[in-house]
Amino acid sequence: MPKRSLRKFLLSPTRLMRVNGLERFGNLLERRELWHVSRISISRATAIGLFCSMIPLPGQMFVAVFLAIRLGANVPLSFMLIFITNPITMPVIYLGAYLLGCALLGTPVLDVTAVNWLYPLSAEFLGILPAFVLGCAVIGVAAAFVGYVMADGLWRLRISQRITERARKRLARKRSHPR
Repeated sequence: MPKRSLRKFLLSPTRLMRVNGLERFGNLLERRELWHVSRISISRATAIGLFCSMIPLPGQMFVAVFLAIRLGANVPLSFMLIFITNPITMPVIYLGAYLLGCALLGTPVLDVTAVNWLYPLSAEFLGILPAFVLGCAVIGVAAAFVGYVMADGLWRLRISQRITERARKRLARKRSHPR
């Protein structure tokens, strides 16, 4: 993956510090290695961001930034990837997570339209909670694994393409200018 292309889309430290609540990370976000664009930092950030996007709690961004800082991943990418779950995609992803959790636990699927999602202590919500959390965890781990492997693989593929292109150009120069 070309570094220049990625840098166009990634947030800068000053833009990320403007996000409410993230100013708490202060000097940590100014560490240069957390903004570095490399195969390892991008792959780690992809895994962190995809896993944290499946956490069904508010504050996903804090978890993603914290993990990125602790694991030496690219902070802006891990932060941006949590927005895969947004108000448009959440119903589909979370329903899929609930159904997967029910299948894994062997429990019957309950009618989720009766659940008051704004009151998490209701009996209906507590009834679906174990299957829902398990499904979110499984999808999060699977998404993190696939994301890491894909980011790492795409980066390696691009490097191999560049090496091949350079070798072709060298060979073409040698053929056009024989000694």
